[in-house]
Amino acid sequence: MNISVDKISALYQQACEVELQAFKPGNVSVYADGHDMTVEDFRISAKVSAVALCNPDYTLGEKIYYAVKATREAVGCNTNLGILLLCAPLIQAVAIKTPETTLQQALAQVLDNTTLNDADWVFKAISLASPGGLGSAEQADVSEMPTINLTEAMRLASLRDRIALQFVSNYQDIFDFALPIYYNAHKKWCKQDWSALAVYVSLLCRFPDSHIERKYGRQHNRLIANKMAQLSDELSKVERPELTLTLLHSIDKEFKSKGLNPGTMADLTVATVFTVFLEDTIKHSSS
Repeated sequence: MNISVDKISALYQQACEVELQAFKPGNVSVYADGHDMTVEDFRISAKVSAVALCNPDYTLGEKIYYAVKATREAVGCNTNLGILLLCAPLIQAVAIKTPETTLQQALAQVLDNTTLNDADWVFKAISLASPGGLGSAEQADVSEMPTINLTEAMRLASLRDRIALQFVSNYQDIFDFALPIYYNAHKKWCKQDWSALAVYVSLLCRFPDSHIERKYGRQHNRLIANKMAQLSDELSKVERPELTLTLLHSIDKEFKSKGLNPGTMADLTVATVFTVFLEDTIKHSSS
């Protein structure tokens, strides 16, 4: 697919910015910092990681590792590991997509052909990022040399990690669930940031957040789902989503007071917005 590296880089950074513009309760946004991270940390991370992520000479694993390394050197913390894990295969898919295939079909080819070397680079990336609550695993522990390819390693992690699950479901949460949510919200409001929020809220209504479960177990799942259902209900009633800001501030304050950061769903939101931008660009470049 003939989309320039600069264009893909711009779309990736734009998707990261749209997600920051969305008021995602518990997460970092332009409305509220949190968890010792700022909006500027995420903006810098998007900019520095884009270079490696969009380098056409890197393998999938190298893209992820060098993007994590650049982020770590720039901001000193893990702001975007999940984003990079999700966006790198999408970028690989764009590179091999043909006019006869969809983006998701090209993505399936990427995920079906990951290598032991990809796993090695990604294990190093995960160790470098040091995500919260990672722990250890009996098989495919990231502190050891891999013995299986990246997709097989993700399969082992998929029962406890929703980002890993995307690698073995061909991004089902994004293509089958999140994209329609985004498009419907955008049709209603014509606003990218609020459409991104609709995705985040809908994901949290339906699925527990892996990042939170790694830290706290399942004790907060019902609270989060109930609060997001309340927010979803309010959003469905209003013509102007800004009318929910008071409720958003209240839920954000409650989540952050409990240390709850739905980071996995924020990462899936970025990947959803990025997918929207890629599909739109592919559509216009082929017409």
